[in-house]
Amino acid sequence: QVQLVESGGGLVQAGGSLRLSCAASGRTFSSYVMGWFRQAPGKEREFVAAISRSGGSTYYADSVKGRFTISRDSAKNTVYLVYLLMNSLKPEDTAVYYCAAATVTIASRRSDDYDYWGQGTQVTVSS
Repeated sequence: QVQLVESGGGLVQAGGSLRLSCAASGRTFSSYVMGWFRQAPGKEREFVAAISRSGGSTYYADSVKGRFTISRDSAKNTVYLVYLLMNSLKPEDTAVYYCAAATVTIASRRSDDYDYWGQGTQVTVSS
């Protein structure tokens, strides 16, 4: 059974930091591109960051570039971990953040390319 479980969300003041984690199991996720997306109330889901299968390449939305960092760990007991370190948070970063996995060869910014999704974790940044 494929599972992607996000954690680490919460309430933080503007300028603060959070680290989101995604625990992926049920597939060999080392062969998957991993991404983070977010959806704010009343808005469409948008791309935040993606990391290649090897972890050697990362991609970011312009709105988070220089503030967010995506990374991934190798499997531990068949669970793969992907992280999103978020610094200098702004109120406009408030959203539900989703972890996703894709079998594409090259990291994608398109949500349609992702095959598996987590349930999301809420991030709220107060001004």
